[in-house]
Amino acid sequence: MAELPSLLDDLRAEGDTLDALVADLADDEWRRPTPATGWTVAHQIGHLLWTDRAALTAITDPDAFIAEIENLTDIDTFVDRGASECAALAPDELLATWRTVRRDLALALAEVPTGTKILWYGPPMSAASMATARLMETWAHGGDVASALGVTVPPTSRLQHVAHIGVRTRDFAFVIHDRAVPTEPFRVELTAPDGHTWEWGPRDAAQSVTGPALDFCLLVTQRVHRADTALVAYGPEAEAWLGIAQAFAGPPGSGREQGRATQ
Repeated sequence: MAELPSLLDDLRAEGDTLDALVADLADDEWRRPTPATGWTVAHQIGHLLWTDRAALTAITDPDAFIAEIENLTDIDTFVDRGASECAALAPDELLATWRTVRRDLALALAEVPTGTKILWYGPPMSAASMATARLMETWAHGGDVASALGVTVPPTSRLQHVAHIGVRTRDFAFVIHDRAVPTEPFRVELTAPDGHTWEWGPRDAAQSVTGPALDFCLLVTQRVHRADTALVAYGPEAEAWLGIAQAFAGPPGSGREQGRATQ
């Protein structure tokens, strides 16, 4: 994993890239539907605002974060509810608030003491892991926004962070699907946007996954159906993983229908 200052620079850059897509939208464009069923552009930004604010609370006021979790009564719908509440804000207010919260979150992450774990809806995370997770979500939801606006955003080297968390959450994906976790590591080799190869796992692993890094990142963020990727799995457990891969916390996601990729 990259050093925290570098991660935070990339997190800011990812947020700025998405910000540039929506900064000049007319009010009616905020209501455009995105590939996520029932979610508009405003819902996508609203979700990022809601989640970034939750992460900021977890860092700056963990007792309040715990109280929020303990008071949840709608476990299956609270994420959608949060996105909808934020999406109801006027576009100018929504964008301005997200800018403030994501700035404050990056500053707070930079001050988290080494070794401290931040509470979350899944397992507690280090500041670096939280920054990676926020970058991953910003990129994934940004892709949905880009699709809604008919814009193509070229992939960057920041995808390596998304791929990394996708690899690291392999066991989590099996657990939340009530499947036995593979006992051996997989080899993962992905072709980066610049043509280089990103690698994880031992070279002599019995099972592996290879293919474009963009496809892998879209898959682990559930922005593309497995059948719509050029990923190749060697081994039954590696193939099973690609069918359930999930890099984000929470219950199993529904994924995307075949032919309805974000990009």
